[in-house]
Order: sequence, then structure tokens, then C-alpha cells
Amino acid sequence: MSSNPARTAFDTILLLMFHATTVLAVRHGDETVMASDGQVSFGDTVVKHSARKIRKLYNGRILAGFAGSAADSFALFSRFESKLEQHRGNLERSAVELVKDWRSDRILRRLEAMLLVMDVKTTYLLSGNGDLIEPDDGVIAIGSGGAYAMSAAKALARHTTLGAREIAEEAMGIAASICIYSNDRITIESL
Repeated sequence: MSSNPARTAFDTILLLMFHATTVLAVRHGDETVMASDGQVSFGDTVVKHSARKIRKLYNGRILAGFAGSAADSFALFSRFESKLEQHRGNLERSAVELVKDWRSDRILRRLEAMLLVMDVKTTYLLSGNGDLIEPDDGVIAIGSGGAYAMSAAKALARHTTLGAREIAEEAMGIAASICIYSNDRITIESL
């Protein structure tokens, strides 16, 4: 336990800010969607209900969603957009280059965020630890409600005839009913 209570409280706030959201990517059938909740929490207080945590990038061909500090996430969106422009929309190359920069750059390494990025063929989870993960089944999620949303989406994809958008809506609703850091004001974007 730290002997500095202020530092411990600060670390706790950072941890909560980093995990306090739900972003879900679903590729099912011929559909590609990303969904997020709208809640912004600071510690145990909800400060916003309708935040947009997903963006369409590169002329609407790429979806990107974030979990973590908003300022850090906006910095990462900007960097990722630059990589997409530099590599002419090549998602894999842009993701690899961003992760390499993120892991090796002193300033970027301190960013507290995670990204999900996807195009019509590929989905990746990116982190500052050097993670570049492609899900086996086209379903992946981040944030405090991510495990709930991902579990629900995987079950729905395997055991129903729902399309990707409906799977994402249902899974996000389930996550919002369980995770106190997620709400039911869902944003869904598709490609």
C-alpha cells in the first residue's frame, strides 16, 4: 500500500477512467458494426450520459472506438488518422505502426486508453502495451463492460439468427444492465 494517500486516490481515478465504458465490435455474416455506451464516469459519479466514443475514419471506411481517458483517446484518434492517411487506408499497417509508436514513444506510452479499429475485413484491439489482437470469431470488446458485452455477443452470434447490428444492440443492453460504468444510450456505427 502506498504511503501517499493522494497518489493512491489519483491512481484509483485513473484506473476507473480507463475502464469505465463499453465498446463492442461485431463482424457477423456480411455485416460489420461497432457499438458503444454513452456514459462518462469520473470515479463513482456519472458526468455525461451521451458521449460518442466511436468515429468513422478514412472516408467512412474505418471504424474506431475508445475506452479510457477522453483526452488521450482523442490524441490516439488523431495519430491513427495520420497513420491511415500515410498508409492509404491500410488498416493492418496503420494499426501496427500506431502500436509501435505507442509502445516506444515516451509521451504516448503514458496514454491511458485502448482502441478498437475495424474495416469490412479485419478487427483489431490496440493498446500501449504493444497489443495488436485480432479476434478469432469477429467479436471483441473493451472497457469495464467489455467482457459482459463480448460474452453476450458471442452467445447471440452462435445461437440466434440475429444480424450483427441486432447482436450489438442486445449485447450492449445486457452489458449496460450489469456494468455500473456503462449505460443504455447506445451508439452504433456500421460499414
